[in-house]
Amino acid sequence: MSPGRLWLIPTPLGADSDPHRVLPADTLAAIEPLDYFVVENARSARAFLKASGTRAPLQALELRELNEHTPAREIPLLLAPILAGRDCGLLSEAGVPAVADPGAALVAAAHAAGVEVRPLVGPSSLLLALMASGLNGQRFSFAGYVPAQAGPRLERLRELERRSAREDETILLIETPYRNQALLDAALQALAPSTRLMVASDLSLAAQRIVVDTVAGWRAAVRELPKTPAVFGIQAEPMRPPLRRAPSPRAPSPRAARGAASPRDERRPRRR
Repeated sequence: MSPGRLWLIPTPLGADSDPHRVLPADTLAAIEPLDYFVVENARSARAFLKASGTRAPLQALELRELNEHTPAREIPLLLAPILAGRDCGLLSEAGVPAVADPGAALVAAAHAAGVEVRPLVGPSSLLLALMASGLNGQRFSFAGYVPAQAGPRLERLRELERRSAREDETILLIETPYRNQALLDAALQALAPSTRLMVASDLSLAAQRIVVDTVAGWRAAVRELPKTPAVFGIQAEPMRPPLRRAPSPRAPSPRAARGAASPRDERRPRRR
């Protein structure tokens, strides 16, 4: 029997968002026939599936959790129904699965087992934030979370700023919502005044807020961040290569000044 397929299903970035408003028709159509899902949180996944619509009754769906507490030894058990021929939908708590998300472990196992992986279109907070930031969208990277401890957090932010300047790239970060303000305060302490800093929160929702300013501008304004999902972006001024000085002219050696003797001249006897 051929294995089933693993469908990567994006979910709205807010729990109260209507999937039919956020997700394209093709994504909703791919969800409808599925009856096996691997999800980060079963309760919120049921609410999403009820709103998006499935062919099978909600109580007939099989939902298995894969989150930060799932041991690696359970990944083959989650993969087994797919290898037996069932299609599976992978759901994150919000946004696209497998990006800063435990679902990446199942995707890796699926590839290793030769299972077809099908990503679907939907909201990504990282790309929405980058699109709206005006920061460098040609070269960017995602650095995930910074340390929660104050000292290592400051050092990591300085390290990322140096990298942004060296590579001329945007660095994207995320944080646990209740630590948003702590990350902002640390960034304003660690980064250079000219570095551009973005904070984008509640993306695609009614309370959406996107602020981009230099660190100096952020310091001059009093801004309290909400304790809601947010994306941070850093772009430092690019490093300029040192100017190359033209080599200074070298004074000719005494021999060069007199002119080098030709081999014929050297054989000619000198007159006294």
